[in-house]
Amino acid sequence: MRSDKVKKGLERMPNRALLYGTGISKNHMKKPFIGIASSFTDLIPGHTGMRDLERFIERGVESAGGTPFIFGVPGICDGVAMGHSGMKYSLASRELIADIIETIANAHSLDGLVLLTNCDKINPGMVMGALRINIPSIVVTAGPMLSGHFGQKKLSLVRDTFEAVGRFKAGKIQEDERAFLEMEACPSCGSCQGLYTANTTSCLFETMGLSLPYCAATPAVLSRKRRIAYESGRKILELVRKQVKPRDIVTKNSLENAIRVDMALGGSTNTVLHLLAIAREAKVNLTLKDFERISKETPHISNLRPGGDYFMEDLDYAGGIPGVLKRLLPLLKNNITADGRKIKDIAEKAVIFDSDIIRPLNKPYHKEGGIAVLFGNLAGEGCVVKQSAVDSDMMKFTGAARVFNSEEDAMKAILSGKVEKGEVVVIRYEGPAGGPGMREMLSPTSAIVGMGLHKYTALITDGRFSGGTRGPCIGHIAPEAKAGGLLAYLKEGDKITIDIPKRRLSVDLPAEEIAKRKKTVKILGDKVKSGYLYRYSQMVTSASQGAVFKGI
Repeated sequence: MRSDKVKKGLERMPNRALLYGTGISKNHMKKPFIGIASSFTDLIPGHTGMRDLERFIERGVESAGGTPFIFGVPGICDGVAMGHSGMKYSLASRELIADIIETIANAHSLDGLVLLTNCDKINPGMVMGALRINIPSIVVTAGPMLSGHFGQKKLSLVRDTFEAVGRFKAGKIQEDERAFLEMEACPSCGSCQGLYTANTTSCLFETMGLSLPYCAATPAVLSRKRRIAYESGRKILELVRKQVKPRDIVTKNSLENAIRVDMALGGSTNTVLHLLAIAREAKVNLTLKDFERISKETPHISNLRPGGDYFMEDLDYAGGIPGVLKRLLPLLKNNITADGRKIKDIAEKAVIFDSDIIRPLNKPYHKEGGIAVLFGNLAGEGCVVKQSAVDSDMMKFTGAARVFNSEEDAMKAILSGKVEKGEVVVIRYEGPAGGPGMREMLSPTSAIVGMGLHKYTALITDGRFSGGTRGPCIGHIAPEAKAGGLLAYLKEGDKITIDIPKRRLSVDLPAEEIAKRKKTVKILGDKVKSGYLYRYSQMVTSASQGAVFKGI
């Protein structure tokens, strides 16, 4: 066993003494050491139920002959961090989490890992760390939140709080309704109810085979989630004994399957960043061109919020991810899973209970996948848009640039009514290095929707969008402004064209004018000059490479 390094031999007497100090017995010392990486915290609703799941994972590990050790992993709630400087830390925390998994598992010579996680950057961070050290691992995502209710109307976080800010500002709802929504939009523990980043990555991990079937869509509060946690604790011992490792599961085939499910569901654009980063750790060559190719091949067959009106609980009742895989069987590539079965075997045995929530391939919501990758003179390395959440009459749009050098400046202009129909809001210097941290722009995009401007106004940025964003919002523009991308040289009134069908994002400027501006316009300096964010800004790569650290 890998853990023999810390528990066998005369010279390990002090090591054993310390381990006995934790309360384990001699019998425990003979078994595989299984780390349970738990991101429990009272700060995130998606994680407050994890204490319960930790117990069931421990039971599973013990019952299958392992010795469980829980250790902590930090977590940031993107919703709480949203709209202020705290969001700079969200994406940056992904690299910290990967480093923590590597550090704890290697320092203590663990034999296997159960990754108990649930939210936006914590999910990919844990998987990246497990892939880096490549020891047997299984993922337990803690599950989505239940929908809230306002009478017979179902509520979700983004539409009924973030977008409600814009509706309230526009006088479309009154104070009593606003206050009710604030209290009732998030009625239980769990990750936010729609196909936002947390739930999207959970779905993709199950698709890749890192989680047991039905894990992703099972709501956090159901007893089924406890059983999945228990079975995952048992299953890790099987993976350890057979030495099935994360890189055996996360292959080019499984990553392409994950992209395909992402496109079929209409998932968060953040998954582009995370899958690129995961592929890097898995030693698999994956590029934006793979996303674009698979998007054009894959119909959008499930319309969850924010683009649609279904919730994660609806996807669960309709058949979960196995049901989605069943629809996609003709397009899937086979791969092994932590469950022990091949992914196609899981798909074949799935049952679909609702053919509107999980539609047949010949009756899709859209003919193409949920995410499109655009190129052009404004995005030489590419950019992304959730096309499934864009109104059909906004798939092509040309407007005058309204340029802002920060999210805060843009938000003030939007809420004060200074952004007009027909304009393209440009938010720059919010990229991986320029932000630093590539903040999500859910507050300004939601305000635009709430004020009814999303059918007449677009937004582009080198920052990111929440999975909850809808409307013509183009993110991840690379090269970013801080790196000298053309975004840095835009001026008020420049004519910007978004053409999603043709996959183009461009500004109408002659080459001579661009060259002139590059000589006269100065790139802004570092916004943060100390601490982790400064170190992050100096080490992070382009969004087109997954915004990972240089040298990884």
